[in-house]
Amino acid sequence: MKALENECMDEYHPHYKQATSRRDALYQRKHDIRSPFSRDYSRLIFSPAYRRMKHKTQVFFAVDDDHVCTRSEHVNLVDSISYTIAKELGLNTELTKAIAVGHDLGHAPFGHGGEKILRSLAKDYGLPSFWHERNSLYLCDDLEVLEDDIHHLHNLDLTYAVRDGIISHCGEMRQRCITPRKEAIDLSLIERPGQYEPWTYEGCVVKMADKIAYLARDIEDALRLDVITQAQVDALLKTLNQFGTPFSAINNGVIVNYFILDVVNHSSPEGIALSEEAFKKMQLIMNFNYACIYEIKRVKVHTQYVQLIMHSLFDFLYDYGQRMTFVDDLKKDMIHYPKLISHYLAWLEKYAYFGEKREAIYENKVVYDFTCDEKALAQSIIDYLAGMTDSFLLAAFNELLSF
Repeated sequence: MKALENECMDEYHPHYKQATSRRDALYQRKHDIRSPFSRDYSRLIFSPAYRRMKHKTQVFFAVDDDHVCTRSEHVNLVDSISYTIAKELGLNTELTKAIAVGHDLGHAPFGHGGEKILRSLAKDYGLPSFWHERNSLYLCDDLEVLEDDIHHLHNLDLTYAVRDGIISHCGEMRQRCITPRKEAIDLSLIERPGQYEPWTYEGCVVKMADKIAYLARDIEDALRLDVITQAQVDALLKTLNQFGTPFSAINNGVIVNYFILDVVNHSSPEGIALSEEAFKKMQLIMNFNYACIYEIKRVKVHTQYVQLIMHSLFDFLYDYGQRMTFVDDLKKDMIHYPKLISHYLAWLEKYAYFGEKREAIYENKVVYDFTCDEKALAQSIIDYLAGMTDSFLLAAFNELLSF
């Protein structure tokens, strides 16, 4: 269809130089055949945070079932859906894929429940609000590191267009048409999810794909786990089929195919859009998911459990920070809490400054300056918790319970 081919963020686009700019110069190899966006894609999928998503919650917490969707699978679904849409519209698929694989990199363990808990902790300690879109960008900018050819660590240093798509992807916004904003802005000025639309059409595609990806997939998982019944799904199908194109079933294949085709057929330079029919169907499915899956009592009980875990781990580490012999005491007690303390010490070694010269291998930014920032301790613990997988969080908490 190639409806937006003239808007493609490629080397001929007037804003391509801005789109491919980086905050810091990225080291170069003699021979690298990749475009700037392709290089971003590689750096994101090579990152440790990308690997950890396979053990982070999408909707259902710590489920012992390999067929239930994880954060990693969700990201891969968004990657696939957004690539298909971008390709059909004539957009830059390399940029689209890079935004897609990075968009949830900073999600907390235990999904949106964990996100709310970390937001509350951040507020209690006077830190910037924690929301996963911002944390994904923060993680890509300041926390994630990769080795160069001589084993020195560098930040990811992604291009502006990818960074913009990551922080602007908020998939919870209910919109029929997503129109890219006109100007590039300082991304650090974004204060809340959905405050600004993405700057590129590719970013708008990922934002739309993020919604499409979880609609039926979450219903499939809820059925598998007996959270909902087939009768409820059948009733939803009957409601959806009262108007417009009838669905033969509600499953990932049927729903994703329907919405991809609709977006491709209704997008234009005005924006990445759904038809009125598809938008209404999306609202009905989302309303069903919230009422029957996301806001049920079992989810609230799980969230209370996770709150206990996160607050316990935070308080445990924060207590060490009140001592003059902070790091020495952590090292002394590491034998009793090998998972929790050893990994936190490694975290500090990589990102913190205590007034002594850092090892030469660390060419990444200092994030926590303990010599002059009184909030460095709380920020370091919140960042450490946010990076954990569900399974590691539980294992670390169990160390606190063991004698």
